[in-house]
Amino acid sequence: MPYEDNRARPEAAHHVILEERERLSVSGVEEVESFDETTIVMSTTRGTLVIRGEGLHIEKLSLDGGDLRVEGEIDGLTYEDGGRDRDRGLLARLFR
Repeated sequence: MPYEDNRARPEAAHHVILEERERLSVSGVEEVESFDETTIVMSTTRGTLVIRGEGLHIEKLSLDGGDLRVEGEIDGLTYEDGGRDRDRGLLARLFR
């Protein structure tokens, strides 16, 4: 019988660092759901984070380490939910 570890795993650290509204570093990124020049949507260890701005581009992405770096004119950062919402799909989260 295989051993199952049912202990809760600690969540990875989540940090957001914004420099001069032009450079953004985010840790604790689990998945980038969508991106274009005006919006980047990602799942983090603390919920879905939406970045809005102009001329946005992902300079560095390391999902192994959970790090993301964005450059461009950043207008806003919004968390769409309060925590992990893994039981529901993207469409269910959009149409709640």
